[in-house]
Amino acid sequence: MTTRYLVVARDAEAEIEVKRSRFLCTVRRVGDEPAARAVVERLRREHWDARHHCSAFVLGPDARLERSSDDGEPAGTAGAPMLEVLRGAGVSDVVAVVTRWFGGTLLGAGGLVRAYGDAVRAGLDASGTRERRLVHELDLVVGHADAGRVEGELRARGVVVLDTAYAAEVTLRLGVEPDAEAALNAAVAELTGGTAAARPVGERWVDGPLR
Repeated sequence: MTTRYLVVARDAEAEIEVKRSRFLCTVRRVGDEPAARAVVERLRREHWDARHHCSAFVLGPDARLERSSDDGEPAGTAGAPMLEVLRGAGVSDVVAVVTRWFGGTLLGAGGLVRAYGDAVRAGLDASGTRERRLVHELDLVVGHADAGRVEGELRARGVVVLDTAYAAEVTLRLGVEPDAEAALNAAVAELTGGTAAARPVGERWVDGPLR
């Protein structure tokens, strides 16, 4: 089971020019296929004067869903090389759209493959990547007097504090990777003198640091 994968760190755009043809790559993070297709259609309306809006997207923790479109370019010269760049970067939950304004000079099949691939590489360079991790969620209930100390110690040990709720006591919603749950339980026992225990409540995907 996949427990971590790469996503783009930010939405980005990058433009290259090849023999007076402009290739504008737009990179967007998306959660599903309708969202990816909506990005393509928005750019088609926004850049109505462009000749082509070629696209590729990869979705899911296991990158199982892939789609690409040449949008009128010769078959295999745009969408496929764009998708290959996304695969090579190991990113998912992403759509890349390359909008082309024709410059008057035919580039040939090889030239188009290079141009569309280079445009996506430039877009990914601008977007950066970050790791997305599957974490188990656990609730830890502690007293107000100990909450700040316990939270600080857990953060220092790499535990993700997803939320903090204040009531009669303080509930820390913690996130740990599946193979670190035993270490978390040991840390909680140490920090609370065995008076508290983290209770499993579910799991979620969270973004990690920028890369």
